[in-house]
Amino acid sequence: MERETSAVPAYSRPLAGIDWHRWAALPVVLLIVAVAIVYTRLGKPSLAVFWVFGLAFGFVLQRSRFCFASAFRDLYLLQDGRVIKGIIIGLAVATIGFSLVMYKLQPDLAAGKLPGHANVYPLGPHTLLAGVLFGLGMVLGGGCATGTLYRIGEGYVASFVAFLGMLIGMFLLALQWGWWWPKVISIKPKVWLPHKLGWSGGILVTFIVLLLFYLLVLWWESRGGPKVSVVAEEPPLHSWKDRVRALGHTVFVKAWPATLGGLLLGTLNVFEYIYSQPWGVTTEMSRWAGWLVRLLGYPVEVLLYYGGKPAGYELLKNIPWYSGGALLDWGIIAGSLLAALLAREFKLRTPPNRARYAQALVGGILMGYGARLAMGCNIGSFFSAIPSLALNGWVFAVGLAIGSYFGVLAIKRLA
Repeated sequence: MERETSAVPAYSRPLAGIDWHRWAALPVVLLIVAVAIVYTRLGKPSLAVFWVFGLAFGFVLQRSRFCFASAFRDLYLLQDGRVIKGIIIGLAVATIGFSLVMYKLQPDLAAGKLPGHANVYPLGPHTLLAGVLFGLGMVLGGGCATGTLYRIGEGYVASFVAFLGMLIGMFLLALQWGWWWPKVISIKPKVWLPHKLGWSGGILVTFIVLLLFYLLVLWWESRGGPKVSVVAEEPPLHSWKDRVRALGHTVFVKAWPATLGGLLLGTLNVFEYIYSQPWGVTTEMSRWAGWLVRLLGYPVEVLLYYGGKPAGYELLKNIPWYSGGALLDWGIIAGSLLAALLAREFKLRTPPNRARYAQALVGGILMGYGARLAMGCNIGSFFSAIPSLALNGWVFAVGLAIGSYFGVLAIKRLA
């Protein structure tokens, strides 16, 4: 890597051609503001809040290039654990915040109840299988659930295909839910660490495992030899105008460290739990799949059996534009689009090899199936489940690691 030696600060160097990105950002900003105003005027301020949460998540994801698929892929391929370490930091921050929220909701452990909305799901072999399928799928698809959304905002055409695959995978799981739920999932226990170890024990064990995970990543990185980081030198800032421009360049153009991304995402996750519930992504996507196949003429109402009774209405529970989850997911795409435009990084990107479309579709199908089998994706069943002090989060994480490893082997052979 060559060292940057120009005496002209990066934030003041002109780019070749017309800066259409900044002009395109203006209508996006107007659209963002308009959506918030419309839902507030319609008497749905909570939807406007979810919209803002989605914008914040999308902006942070894009600026820090924070993707769970690349985290595992880069660790296996390049011995680069920067994003994984960012994930661990985000989990640690969220664990502190979630614990405070859950303690307020459920201080009496003797009752055996679970705190409201905590991501504590039935734990069984299906949890590990779901993690493996999702881990394999996200590497093949080129992005996790959130990574797919924010890359759509950046203009990745293959991510649109992966998103379609996720909807297909979710519908396939819905077709088989009548077997999975009564035969496997419903009969498995929900293991919440405070019930087993008490509040202090559950929190302490979670942080010990996170520390061991961090040390393991450091050891894995060391196998790749020393890392050399070259930072471009910038001349000293003198005027107030230069300092403001440099700050804008740091926030809107320069890539953010993955550790900062993890810290901010963990904090936003806590804020969302305080407001309503932990961060989740794919539950709402499964409902989009339900509405889509219903529009195509399939009787969705006969799907999803709970306790022997059809509950297909769960797939049609919310009209998408009146759903907080939908506004949050759409906000991720809009926030990423705005961030990409401001950083001049938006571009419609088509893969040079058409086989990449098939790879993205298959990867998306595996992600969609695995996400709903675990009742959550890399966010709901991992990034929000571990801070919920739920054992299913750790089992799903092991599955992610295994599936991602085989995904890396697969893309090597495909390459």
